[in-house]
Amino acid sequence: MGNCPHFPLNFFANDYYLHVGAFQGNNHVYFAGDDVLISDIGQQGIMSQLTLQFCRVPALMAVVCLLMMAPLISIVLTATGDTGNLVPHLFQTVLARYVGNTLLLMVGVGFLAIIFGVSTAWVVSRYHFPCRRLFDWLLVLPAAMPAYIIAYSYTDFLEYAGPFQTVLRQIFDWQTPRDYWFPEIRSLTGASVMMAAVLYPYIYLLTRTAFRQTSAQMFEVAALAGRPVFWSIALPLARPAIIAGLALVLMEVVSDFGTVEYFALETLTLGIFNIWLGMNNMPAAAQLALCAFVLVGALLMIEIFARSRRSFENIGGGQLGVPVINPSLKIKWLCFVTCLMPVAVGFFVPVLILLEFMVSTGLLEVRLSMMELTQNSFTLAISAAIGVMTVSILVGLLATYRSGQLGRILAGMAASGYAFPGTILAIGVLSFSGFLDQLLGLLLDDIALTGSFFMLLFGLIVRFQAVGYGAITSGLKRMPPHMMESSRILGHGFWDTVQRVIMPLLQKSIIAGGLLVFVDVMKELPMTLLLRPFSFETYATFTYQYAKDEMIEAAAAPALMIVCAGLIPVFIANRALKT
Repeated sequence: MGNCPHFPLNFFANDYYLHVGAFQGNNHVYFAGDDVLISDIGQQGIMSQLTLQFCRVPALMAVVCLLMMAPLISIVLTATGDTGNLVPHLFQTVLARYVGNTLLLMVGVGFLAIIFGVSTAWVVSRYHFPCRRLFDWLLVLPAAMPAYIIAYSYTDFLEYAGPFQTVLRQIFDWQTPRDYWFPEIRSLTGASVMMAAVLYPYIYLLTRTAFRQTSAQMFEVAALAGRPVFWSIALPLARPAIIAGLALVLMEVVSDFGTVEYFALETLTLGIFNIWLGMNNMPAAAQLALCAFVLVGALLMIEIFARSRRSFENIGGGQLGVPVINPSLKIKWLCFVTCLMPVAVGFFVPVLILLEFMVSTGLLEVRLSMMELTQNSFTLAISAAIGVMTVSILVGLLATYRSGQLGRILAGMAASGYAFPGTILAIGVLSFSGFLDQLLGLLLDDIALTGSFFMLLFGLIVRFQAVGYGAITSGLKRMPPHMMESSRILGHGFWDTVQRVIMPLLQKSIIAGGLLVFVDVMKELPMTLLLRPFSFETYATFTYQYAKDEMIEAAAAPALMIVCAGLIPVFIANRALKT
């Protein structure tokens, strides 16, 4: 800050910030709120525009954003370490298999998710059939089911010794596996079906919204011209929404750990986990993590691009949405089955399986094991929600009202942790905590942050800050643009205006963002599994540990708690996209 003259050391404590303007070829520095000229800098200037832009970023905001970015920077720095010549060995042996399995899983899940999501969105938007309005809500329920839980449920239910094949052998008098063929659930195909069954709502929600935001006149004209309404109008106009939903689905596929680990599918995420913990080589894991991030980053760019093109304008001022028709009885029941199958596979059947498992373990055992799990899970989720929303409110307000373009870019970069899979981000958090341990070791004795509840909480805040930041910025964008300036003119300071005016209007956004973070933390597995303190179990880690040991019955109750918690954001998202 020494490069910025003409303001005191406590500059950022004041209610002013610097701004660069251009008048008659000269750059002027002035207080943005008051238009008070401080100095006149000639064309050659003693300060660059970049330096001035940096000066506009409040010091507190810069510190918080850099702290949120520290694990991401640590991943890059860790990747520069000595790998012991392991990476060339990986290229020659398993890396091609990691990448190939990841791409095949993305193709399989993406194809099935598009089929499920687009078909159901079109059916509920176009046709009258039994329970149509009910299915409008039911079709989003699978989004509350984490992929690893549905994998655990169906594997135990469909495997050779499971109840389904046992009943088949009894009915048809089959004696050995040679007497019949049954698809292998623990396979790439099985994982594709499991994950698509719970991820298709991403595409369903966005595609349904696209269908309902298109002018009805366009569909009527296509029908009068004898052209297929779906192929000529609906699908082309909904393509950006479908691509955006597909990108979100594929990011979840790349980030998934529980499902691929349980099915023993060697994807990039599982490879990172094995190289890190199995081979004890963090630099090599970090390098592989950067490769995975490139893939996720590409998907994120695709999603952002598609979302930017997802606009629908009703030029004629008429009614919006696909005209609903009353089809034949055969088509009605076909529509009913089309909507029932994904809901049944992705939600109702797994829930029934888990309920049967829970009852079979005995209610007393469930009650005793759930007390500590509930305390740990709720403590972690509530703490993370409070931490995320506190950081998001601070950064969101300062980025909107107290900083320029550079500040908003910095805030966006600080919220980019959500683009990293949990396994990858855990590497950065551990590297950063190791650095802090070394730094604190010079000042204090017997202190270690690695493996502590604090670092787990910090990692989750970095991971899910994008959720809270998105909720806050959305709320701020809905406010009148000159509300802050009007309050300042009336003599109220910045923080006084925030307390009296801004915060009451942000209340709903804060609650919605906090709930979403709460549920995301309840479901989160890889980061919690890798960063948790010793003997610290949550619903997710407990379910994973018991399912891994083929004891899914004991994990049924916490799995159901995760599903119940996941219903909250599902209903929030569905209501938001319908209004």
